[in-house]
Amino acid sequence: MEDDSTSITGGVIGSYAAVGDSFTEGVGDPGPGGTFIGWADRLAVLLSDQRPEQDDFRYANLAVRGRLLDRIVAEQVPRAKELGPDLVTFCAGGNDILRPGSDPDDVAERFEAAVADLTGGAVGTVMVCTGFDTRGVPVLRHLRGKIATYTAHVRAIADRYDCPVLDLWSLRSVQDRRAWDSDRLRLSPDGHTRVALRAAQVLGLSVPADPDQPWPPVPQRGSAEVRRDNVQWAREYLVPWIGRRLRGVSSGDHVEPKRPDLLPLR
Repeated sequence: MEDDSTSITGGVIGSYAAVGDSFTEGVGDPGPGGTFIGWADRLAVLLSDQRPEQDDFRYANLAVRGRLLDRIVAEQVPRAKELGPDLVTFCAGGNDILRPGSDPDDVAERFEAAVADLTGGAVGTVMVCTGFDTRGVPVLRHLRGKIATYTAHVRAIADRYDCPVLDLWSLRSVQDRRAWDSDRLRLSPDGHTRVALRAAQVLGLSVPADPDQPWPPVPQRGSAEVRRDNVQWAREYLVPWIGRRLRGVSSGDHVEPKRPDLLPLR
């Protein structure tokens, strides 16, 4: 039987390794036993479903929450090369861009060096991810210019190395509040699902739903209610987040990758 699970470049995808931080680990999309699912796990399911023999599909998720680009490059990129999968998704640099004083041009140079390393022949297709458009996110909207600059760099790097792009900036559906977890820093389960669907589209797969389909309408909230929510969010999430960064503490300091090996998905 012919296998129709193919990448954007036409090669068969029988194995997939995800590289990155909390976004790729799946934080915000809770699973059983305190684990997380996330868009990469959901993409792996979609890839597996395209194969006639689903049990032969293998998947690794090397991502760890809180990781900065240099640590991702030092720890996860060599492991991805060692595993040698048909597909790698490389989403990194976002935590660096959010740090005060960071230079998106410098981060992009280091990101490009890692892309050059990954595309040197050890793995198959390398899909890279842009940043999200943060115009509707309190506090983070002020970093929109830096994020846009980094996103432009990522797209240019993808062009130079012939990488498919998971363009999160243009995914309008994730600009809705319901696409985000209560901390407004990580995606909700619905948000992760929509990103997985878009990633599958980028790879040329048929998907069961449109990732950009409109959300159901909700009642309009008053400005006073919005302000109260913003204040509560700042106290519960923003202040502790800033405090961790000032102390040099990461949420992933004692976290290991959830799927360090290429194993059958099912």
